[in-house]
Amino acid sequence: MGGGNGAKAQQKRERNASKASTSGKSTLKLNESQKNIICTTCRQSFFVTTRAPALEEHASNKHSKTLTECFPSFQA
Repeated sequence: MGGGNGAKAQQKRERNASKASTSGKSTLKLNESQKNIICTTCRQSFFVTTRAPALEEHASNKHSKTLTECFPSFQA
């Protein structure tokens, strides 16, 4: 008679689930700290690595303003 793999598979899933829950590393706090370009009109935050064309697009599409009007502290 062949041994069933159902119990072994279930035990493996339980072991892997317990390993996964203990080593969870969240990057939410890190991502929030990287958002320091803020639109002065709507207060939407952008990552530090956001380039001028994306910010210009936001300013013109959302507010019909220029880059310097929405992001006065942005330096290209």
